[in-house]
Amino acid sequence: MEHLGTGIGWRPEIADETAELPGVDWVEVVAENICPGHLPPALQALRERGTTVVPHGVSLGLGGAERPDPGRLAALAERAEALRAPLVTEHIAFVRAGGPLTASPAMEAGHLLPVPRTRDALDVLCENVRIAQDALPVPLAVENIAALVNWPGEEMTEGQFLAQLVERTGVRLLIDVANLHTNHVNRNEDPATALDELPVEAIAYVHVAGGIERDGVWHDTHAHPVTRPVLDVLAALCARVTPPGVLLERDEDFPASGELAAELDAIRTVLKEAPPVPAPRRTGGGPAATTTTISTATAATATATTATVTPTTAARQRLAVGQTALLSALVAGTPAPEGFDRRRLLVQSRALAAKRASVVAKIAPELPDILGEDYRPGFLAYARHRPLHNGYRQDAMDFAVHLLADGRPTDPDARRRLTQWWRERAGSKPPGGPVNRLARAVRHALHRR
Repeated sequence: MEHLGTGIGWRPEIADETAELPGVDWVEVVAENICPGHLPPALQALRERGTTVVPHGVSLGLGGAERPDPGRLAALAERAEALRAPLVTEHIAFVRAGGPLTASPAMEAGHLLPVPRTRDALDVLCENVRIAQDALPVPLAVENIAALVNWPGEEMTEGQFLAQLVERTGVRLLIDVANLHTNHVNRNEDPATALDELPVEAIAYVHVAGGIERDGVWHDTHAHPVTRPVLDVLAALCARVTPPGVLLERDEDFPASGELAAELDAIRTVLKEAPPVPAPRRTGGGPAATTTTISTATAATATATTATVTPTTAARQRLAVGQTALLSALVAGTPAPEGFDRRRLLVQSRALAAKRASVVAKIAPELPDILGEDYRPGFLAYARHRPLHNGYRQDAMDFAVHLLADGRPTDPDARRRLTQWWRERAGSKPPGGPVNRLARAVRHALHRR
């Protein structure tokens, strides 16, 4: 594994601070937020200084029932090459459901959702990971995610699930210790058990992030300081293996650079104070196995297993049905699937809608400016039974259509501004589909005024 050192997630809001922080060895950038050939100047300057940049994908949905989209894989590969990255990373999660496997409308979560730890899900995930590995020019590492809900009928622990994934594919792991802590609070899963069960020699690097607990639920916000319990999980991991890299994530409510530097120092202190890592277990009477030999053996096992274990169409369909039912309950207001905690689903549903409102406000800042205090409650009401379908930019347009078709906003000046905003972006001939039929109806109503 390449040694990365201590890094921080690169975000435009803290680009200047990141460039000045002492001892930052590398950065990670959200792959979908950059365009190869048109990198932000501050990020390009870091690359020219020799700082390693790793693209971190959020939209592949490797844990989904469908095979990875070739276009998304090509885009991730393009970013890896443009950044000359040593590896790329993604998540063990599903982010969309519905579609051909269930003969139902496609839906997007706008967030990372957990996959069930079942044999069906593992078979599908392994094949999806292998497809991604074949399409990418550099090694792939996949990240464990935080979750608010438990799938009923799970057949493995998280550590067992990750160990099987590595054994069968040779994929590397991005272990998020904040997510292990989140799952400890929300799902009563012991981080130490997960660390004992997972193949620590496969770790490419580690994420550390902050969150907050409300009403007995831990929210992995990436908008709060890193807490002591998360640093304790990092220390427990470092007692088992020396991670090649550790990275601080912060996505919102960015503090002053001094606070970021202090959090990085706290991480470095944990790394420095970690006890010596025990020597790897010996096999037979030969020399102690090294990380390299273990990784080679894992890859060989993965190659052998690939030929014999592939998901059936029925397995993909079973996974698709379960994921579609869960996502529909979260974003479309349908009844909770059997076996799920309805209270937790409600918490997750509200969190998804709140994130969706925040992202749309960033992408289309004119909307909260036009609507004022009515923006957030209006958007949350709109989102309650209207799933995300084609990304956040289209979501902003659909929200505007919804308001205008409903005769809102009632203030004439705000309605005029919203109408103008929509017209400037809608084009002259929207294609077919329910939303665009509604858009045409809005056009007709506007033209009659």
